[in-house]
Amino acid sequence: MEISVGHTPDSDDAFMFYGMFTGKVRSSDFTVNHVIEDIEKLNRKATNPELDVTAVSVHACAYIPGYTILRSGGSFGIGYGPIVTAKKQMTIDEIKKCKIAIPGKMTSAFLLLQLIIGKFDYVEMNFSDIPEAVRNGKVDAGLVIHETQLSYEQEGNVKILDVGKWWDTETNGLPVPLGINVMKTNLGMNTIHKFDQYLQASIEYGLEHLDDAMDYAMQYSRGKPRELIEKFVKMYVNKITVNMGDRGEEAIRRVFEMAKQKNLVPEFTLNIAIK
Repeated sequence: MEISVGHTPDSDDAFMFYGMFTGKVRSSDFTVNHVIEDIEKLNRKATNPELDVTAVSVHACAYIPGYTILRSGGSFGIGYGPIVTAKKQMTIDEIKKCKIAIPGKMTSAFLLLQLIIGKFDYVEMNFSDIPEAVRNGKVDAGLVIHETQLSYEQEGNVKILDVGKWWDTETNGLPVPLGINVMKTNLGMNTIHKFDQYLQASIEYGLEHLDDAMDYAMQYSRGKPRELIEKFVKMYVNKITVNMGDRGEEAIRRVFEMAKQKNLVPEFTLNIAIK
């Protein structure tokens, strides 16, 4: 079966799909054509199902009824996650009055920040442009994701709010639900389960062949040093990435419970693949 698979031009996604896309891990069931797009573009594509499988933000699941969440391939923070940066320290009350650059309205980072400070003034931009926009004063603060979580100090900014730590405290240590992979529900649960196992095998292969998988992932380093990219990959490709388990599923359900209570997402049915 030929299927289209969308992922981001990010090193952690590349690491996960290394085994699959290089043919190191094969499947007799699937031939994969991969499509690479920024996460917010993938989120928007998924609202009008184009791709058979795609990476999306967890937040996007409220708007993509045609898809089922896979149990493998998720990006969950373990006590860490997105951060808010600025040129100087601020209180929560000051942050609430800021114009904040965000990496997209459907990103999980945006939803999580709204859970903390409520609705706020924002401007959307590509996540990689946010640190410079903060440094140049185009915005008061920036909601930072991906490897820029690790490089904000080199970019001349300071951390003013740790979204991941807030979630960790608020939920008594549940993993931070950020990104996941989904597959078209109409392909059937048997096909979804088979692809889930295929993706899991690819992730496990990367973890077992760390240096080779990192070499592959470095093509999406955006000029950042290998040491930083390796640290980032190890943060977001972890045991919950291999299989979200009960804790990962609980985290996803919890974030939407909280969001519905604050009217931040519509009512919808959450579809998660069988174990």
